Amino acid sequence: MYGFETWSLTLKEERRLRVFENRMLRRIFVPRRDEVTGEWRKQNNEELNDLYSSPNIFRVIKSRIMRWAWHVARMEERRGVYRVLLGNPEGKRPLGRLRHKWENSIKMYLKVVGFGGMDWIKLAQDRDRRRGFVNAVKNFRVP
Repeated sequence: MYGFETWSLTLKEERRLRVFENRMLRRIFVPRRDEVTGEWRKQNNEELNDLYSSPNIFRVIKSRIMRWAWHVARMEERRGVYRVLLGNPEGKRPLGRLRHKWENSIKMYLKVVGFGGMDWIKLAQDRDRRRGFVNAVKNFRVP
């Protein structure tokens, strides 16, 4: 997960992360014997979430992305990181579907948690609201 703060996750990648995490949890929490039939069975996703008390990998990634976004938003505009992540490149884009941009991910996370119509760069300047938002993203239940 090195450098995942700058990832721009698509729905396909989100699903793959959830599948991977559940597969690893099923290996950690071995199959259980059914009390009624006496047969061994794999645990379903709800049972795994109940056994594993830490937030899932997707929520951790989203909260870290948001922490990095707040950090970048407070940087000066002449800094290289700010220009790369928030700037608009010159020239033409290649043909085809538009790429999923990092800033669009940030706006989507804001909308899901309820901070939809706000300018996220201005929101980054308010420390208390920013921390509340990062905690909301971390604790938000993903179906």
